[in-house]
Amino acid sequence: MTSPADDLIPVAELDYEQARDELADVVAQLERGGLGLDESLALWERGELLAKRCTEHLEGARGRIEAALNAEDAEDAEDE
Repeated sequence: MTSPADDLIPVAELDYEQARDELADVVAQLERGGLGLDESLALWERGELLAKRCTEHLEGARGRIEAALNAEDAEDAEDE
């Protein structure tokens, strides 16, 4: 017997938009209620992983932006 979780893409393979959209779906499902305890816990755990993945993507983007800004500042300093 397979569970719905068997069809999910591993969180580590999701890009930011995929993780964000799935997290929004998880939150909506939990807010609707009507789920059993095991299913609710599984969704909560998936949601935690998705939130962490989103944070990883955002931190990576922040690092890239900071690196680009630092490179630009270095170039400006060289031109002076």
